[in-house]
Amino acid sequence: MAPRKRADARRNEETLLDAAAVAFVESGVDVPVRDIAARAGVGVGTIYRHFPTRADLIVAVYRHQVEACAEAGPVLLENSGSPHAALASWINLFVDFLVTKHGLAEALQSDQAAFQTLHAYFLDRLVPVCGQLLDAAAAADEIRTDTEAVELMRGVGNLCIGADNPQYDARRMVALVIAGLRTR
Repeated sequence: MAPRKRADARRNEETLLDAAAVAFVESGVDVPVRDIAARAGVGVGTIYRHFPTRADLIVAVYRHQVEACAEAGPVLLENSGSPHAALASWINLFVDFLVTKHGLAEALQSDQAAFQTLHAYFLDRLVPVCGQLLDAAAAADEIRTDTEAVELMRGVGNLCIGADNPQYDARRMVALVIAGLRTR
């Protein structure tokens, strides 16, 4: 069993991952490590201590974002005014993830073994969360009952393609889909 990291080490790692995610979206995954370090307020050595290779950093960013999205589902369900509101909020987080993932897309399509299990990881973690939110909203009679989680996620993903085009508002299109799930 791996030893638990100190709280400050975990915070440093999260700061690095968040900074890397933003840098990847803005400049692609080949952004210089020194730029990520500067954005995170740490030295280059700190990045390499946590993530010895660029592939390690890319995988960690992806997993970090999947985990944040997965963990948000139950929290939103508990704290939102309705299951539909929780679903809509979670889908917005999912859109944020997808937009960030586009910055990682080229690297994730490569032949590197480190990237090959990420899609299954994504599905294993996020489909059940989306399903839980859909089930809660359906049980509250707020949405249709004939929507599968993977179907909704794939549709949202397809609507996010081209989100970097200023003439296309992916969030507006996704909002229309979420509104279209409503029963009343």
